[in-house]
Amino acid sequence: MTDARPAYRRVLLKLSGEVLLGSGEYGIDHRVTHAIADQIREARSACDAMGIVIGGGNIFRGINAKDLGIDRVTADHIGMLATVMNSLALQDALEKSDLDTR
Repeated sequence: MTDARPAYRRVLLKLSGEVLLGSGEYGIDHRVTHAIADQIREARSACDAMGIVIGGGNIFRGINAKDLGIDRVTADHIGMLATVMNSLALQDALEKSDLDTR
């Protein structure tokens, strides 16, 4: 008798924002985003729940902010917005891959 339960109860996936670059120098390559969503869909079958954390380095690198003369707190806020932008792009791709998100 086989146990039909997933191998893991909860999984946390951390993605660098740079993974969304594809072959570009900045921004989001939607083909790459959809390919990642397809891989996540496959991995999702091995767990009860999955959390995803994604960075924003493909849009804004806070480490370069000082060189641009941007205040540290402002740079952190810009980085947080970049993370939200990536999250929305990935959410869209996940939902188009028939995965529920929230």
